[in-house]
Amino acid sequence: MSKMICFDMDGTIADLYGVAGWLEKLRAEDPSPYHEAEPLVDMLRLRSICLALVKQGWEIRVISWLSKDSSEAYKKAVRLEKLAWLWYHSFPYTKAHLVEYGTTKADCVRRAGEGAKILVDDNAKVRHGWHLGNTIDASKKDWLDDLEALLD
Repeated sequence: MSKMICFDMDGTIADLYGVAGWLEKLRAEDPSPYHEAEPLVDMLRLRSICLALVKQGWEIRVISWLSKDSSEAYKKAVRLEKLAWLWYHSFPYTKAHLVEYGTTKADCVRRAGEGAKILVDDNAKVRHGWHLGNTIDASKKDWLDDLEALLD
């Protein structure tokens, strides 16, 4: 039985929406906001919790949407920026699903085997559409405590 935690990026661990002019930049197919986004949480604490969960058999994945209505070239640029952000902030993940805007996130991991699958996301609509297990509301200030509670 496998256990998996899936993290959203924008608005969950990366403060995309805090970047000045983020929406105008995305509409102009400027990938810089994905690079400029500051972490929304204490990344050292998040990394520590995730590594402890990995030791207990959890797999860590990222499921993040690309920019809405974008060209193939921009999708590629956004994927590269998101991967660079994860690397720069030393986020310990096994696999990243950087998918079309609006993709059902559960579809990204549905075939990944039986077991607990938890989604960490700031978007209530996305969390309500997750039917593979529990969710953690990343819009709450103390959501790292919820994640830490998964430790044995």
